Amino acid sequence: MADSVTMAPIVRSSVLTCAADQAAMQPWIDMECFQLGRGKTVCRMETIDLGNQQVVHEDQAASVQKIGKTPANLCTLSYCTPDQAFRFSDQGINHPDTVFFLPEHTCFDLYVPAGTRTTYISFDQAAFIRGARILNPRGWEEAPETIRSWTTPSKGGLAADIMAFTDQAAPERGTPCDNAMIRDLLLQSALQVAAQSEGFEGLSRAARARAFAVCSLARAYIESCVESDRLPTIVDICAATGVSQRRLQYAFHEYIGMSPNTYLRLLRLNRARAALAAASPRQTTVTRVAMQHGFLHFGRFSGDYRRIFGETPSVTLAACRRN
Repeated sequence: MADSVTMAPIVRSSVLTCAADQAAMQPWIDMECFQLGRGKTVCRMETIDLGNQQVVHEDQAASVQKIGKTPANLCTLSYCTPDQAFRFSDQGINHPDTVFFLPEHTCFDLYVPAGTRTTYISFDQAAFIRGARILNPRGWEEAPETIRSWTTPSKGGLAADIMAFTDQAAPERGTPCDNAMIRDLLLQSALQVAAQSEGFEGLSRAARARAFAVCSLARAYIESCVESDRLPTIVDICAATGVSQRRLQYAFHEYIGMSPNTYLRLLRLNRARAALAAASPRQTTVTRVAMQHGFLHFGRFSGDYRRIFGETPSVTLAACRRN
């Protein structure tokens, strides 16, 4: 029996055509992904599993929203290609050396535009915080309880180390890796980034934070409606959040780069796609699923569905029969 310490890391690479699969490839974090941009291909993704540590690269082909929560004792350090539209909860990015720290038990809400490449490493939080406190006692005296971002020149060194490891982990190289050694090397590289986090920079504007607060309330209300099979209107959402339609419009443009009506329609399209993918063609029809999700104009539903997901609703439903 092979020693689990010296076993090669588990590498998975996929071109994904469904946002739900993007979430499924990261089972260590509870999350949902919603496709908000057009395209048959959603993401090109690579995950490297080192046991209690993972490295994930995602090249986003279509814009998505990721919503979830980290489990106990798992934290992540991440970075991405600079894009003013990118949003990590209420944090933005305005510098190529920006990094993000996501602690355990933390809800997150990301908007990742098409064309963005994101990379993150997950760590045992207790080990990460223990090392960070040694290197920077003042900055890490208390473990962060919210998402933090800062800029550091050490981000380039971390990115280079991750890329070198990713190349070595490629299956075609066939070179056995000492997982324990690799985990320690990547942790030490990440801790150099943490050591330069004095006075965590608040990169988000006050307006972005206010918009995020309004839209978080709106999302919670929308989800409660979906769970009770109700379709909320903009009037309902304004009443639930206590803001005017104009302020709601502004907040959503800051939050996700689109109007609340457009966002609500895209969420319903994603829910309809999930229902079609899980249904049996013998037990339901595209028309029935469309109606259940508030789409009464079937021609428009089919056209919007194809523009966003790159296939017709009937193709999604028929795929269940093939599987």
